[in-house]
Amino acid sequence: MNNLTPLAQKFILHFGEMGSRWGINRTVGQIYALLYVSARPLNADEIAEHLAFSRSNVSMGLKELQSWRLVKLLHQPNDRREYFEPPKDVWDIFKALLEERRRREVEPTLSMLRESLLENPATDSDRYAQQRMREMYELIELSSSWFDDVQRLSPDTLASLMKMGSTVKKLLDVGDSVRGKLGFGRGAEAQAQADDAASRSAGGGGGDHP
Repeated sequence: MNNLTPLAQKFILHFGEMGSRWGINRTVGQIYALLYVSARPLNADEIAEHLAFSRSNVSMGLKELQSWRLVKLLHQPNDRREYFEPPKDVWDIFKALLEERRRREVEPTLSMLRESLLENPATDSDRYAQQRMREMYELIELSSSWFDDVQRLSPDTLASLMKMGSTVKKLLDVGDSVRGKLGFGRGAEAQAQADDAASRSAGGGGGDHP
């Protein structure tokens, strides 16, 4: 790597290795890491020089990053070359990564599950398999709905929510406890239904016995 500090090189090399685990190749990961730590936007020639990549590899890598919405194209005054930089806010980067992963990985799975659930199972084995598929579909749908809600949050709100950590669980536990004491919890509701059924059985099924 040319004209880069050891600190920057360490980050870029690591990001290139990690990129394959996120669905991008090593070259693309290193290009993104370079842009991320650069104090200014870079053009393709500068990127190629810093990373010792061919110009064609840099061009393909930049197109890939643009498709992920992880870099944006800029122009400088009196300069016909194209410059690139990542989003300034790390939360925007985080949400772009999640959105692209969902588009490439989750949505094809949802599509397959929808088609499978429309089929008419012919055997008990298929009926069981379809039920398991329905459970998976409902879970992914719920997660996707949650993700859509998160995507609409501002970076500040999202950061505050994540910093709450275990506080969120404590609030939910308190809410469940209050609902239970007031008779609004699922357990209380089930118990009330059982008591009502027992009362009706003892009374012979009628509701107006003395």
